[in-house]
Amino acid sequence: MLEAAVQDLKHVISGHDGTNVADRAFTRRVDELLNVFYDDIGEITTVPSHTLFDLFVIKVLYVEHASTDASVVEYLGEFLERYLFTEDLFQRNDEGSVSPLYLSDLLQEMVQLKRFQNLFEAYRKYADYSLFVTGVFPNAVRGRRCNRWGTNIQFVDRAYYVSTGKRFYKMAAEHELAEDTQQAGILAKLSSHFEVYLNALNEMSERYIMGFDMNLIADKMLDNINDYRDTGEDRYLQNASRYAAILKVNPNALSSVMERRSTLRKAPESAA
Repeated sequence: MLEAAVQDLKHVISGHDGTNVADRAFTRRVDELLNVFYDDIGEITTVPSHTLFDLFVIKVLYVEHASTDASVVEYLGEFLERYLFTEDLFQRNDEGSVSPLYLSDLLQEMVQLKRFQNLFEAYRKYADYSLFVTGVFPNAVRGRRCNRWGTNIQFVDRAYYVSTGKRFYKMAAEHELAEDTQQAGILAKLSSHFEVYLNALNEMSERYIMGFDMNLIADKMLDNINDYRDTGEDRYLQNASRYAAILKVNPNALSSVMERRSTLRKAPESAA
């Protein structure tokens, strides 16, 4: 059900490409689907990853950041699935531990075309890497970096990745293969609005990919507590315990939701 519903949302977006149609009904539908995802706290892994990433992109980029480009929504959904489950952007040292590839390593391989079929692929991959690391793992770009041989030490920060990501998306967009593959427009947009998509990915990572939407989790926990009080069914108490365990990551979320619910309960009295 969730997969088909997300596809329906994507069809709506593509059918209105160039215009944002995230009205109240559309936004409510997106939130309902996120609720479906969080409702099944014990079986989250049954949802296809590409469906979840599409839903997260729609929620954060399309609904909350008012994106109008259907191709960007499609690209970033595929982008997350492609890089979160690949070893292409990570290296394994002699001890077997894994770490992100340094930009200097990737650039050297790009020049030598070791892992790329052509420069177009190399440019796009290099830009994708910059967006992925700073978008999904923003803390990983703070501090000094060097290549795997310990040479060419330089300070690498967010601004460095932003400038290089924008530059290589632009170079990819201007490559002749960009037109042949019909990617020139999307790559040019990724270059010119790199920071917008970077910020959206930061939000997605914090709330959905590397973490949880704590306000929604707190809501779910309180709903299950109330359901347990009403029915006495153990499954509601078990679900409430699971949500409570997640909330230990951010205990402030619970007090925030309690205050919000208290305000909502008092609203009718004050209005009267």
